[in-house]
Amino acid sequence: MSYMKIAIDEACKGIRNGEGGPFGAVIVKDGEIIGKGHNRVLADHDPTMHGEVAAIRNACSNIGSHSLKGCTLYTTAYPCPMCMSAALWAGIERIVYGCTVDDTADIGFKDNVFYDAIRSGDAIPLECEDREGCLELFNEYNSLRAQRY
Repeated sequence: MSYMKIAIDEACKGIRNGEGGPFGAVIVKDGEIIGKGHNRVLADHDPTMHGEVAAIRNACSNIGSHSLKGCTLYTTAYPCPMCMSAALWAGIERIVYGCTVDDTADIGFKDNVFYDAIRSGDAIPLECEDREGCLELFNEYNSLRAQRY
């Protein structure tokens, strides 16, 4: 069975249980599935619980690490900006997707709104406050020589 077929099966579980959209994902390292997940936005009342994020959380938990370097993410749709960012933070090295951004829009998921807002710089108004206090926090953290990720 192909990894994409497993991602599709994972998505089917979610949609048949009314947990969220048709988004499933599988994470593979060295030919072995180390994590999988599906969209649970409705089930968990969590707008961040996309299939890719669920799979990343599952894989990291399974291997006991925050790093997924050397892994491939198989997902039923082109990752939204949040999922792409999560994959980048995790160190995933390759993404294989099924449906395109346009396919996703055709069924009512308008990811283009997010891409456009990010490109324009108008996603959410941003303002800087108490930089000095936050810099003190950063300096304390830096002095601890804590592990960077």
